Amino acid sequence: MTGKDAVFDTLEEYARAYCAKDTDALMDLFLEGEGISLIGTGADELCSGRSQIRDVFDRNFAEATASQFEWGWKDISIQGSAATVACSLRIHLNADGQDLVVPIRWTVSLVNTPLGWKWMHRHASAAASSQKDGGAYPEGEAP
Repeated sequence: MTGKDAVFDTLEEYARAYCAKDTDALMDLFLEGEGISLIGTGADELCSGRSQIRDVFDRNFAEATASQFEWGWKDISIQGSAATVACSLRIHLNADGQDLVVPIRWTVSLVNTPLGWKWMHRHASAAASSQKDGGAYPEGEAP
């Protein structure tokens, strides 16, 4: 498996673990120790350290069940023992009995270890719905 394939395989592992609600498998993707972080789509999802990241996954699993990650655009860059993945995806899930498809943008920072590629940081965001096509900024609020 090439470097980029091995890096992308960690995203596939994440998707399988997330759909299975397997918090331990998700945490295994991250680098050991406390020097890891996660930013989610929720306003309060600014996390550092294993405990905070685990709490976000547990909260997500209490609120919804994902069934599929549909990968879109992706760019993988490897420089020595560091890699960055930027991608778009659609997560198919069920929340409160309602089927939803949630479009997400992701950035994952990884480091190559003796155990393979491990995540240091994952950032998820939703595109600004108030931003017009071709515009540089979403419409702001008055101060």
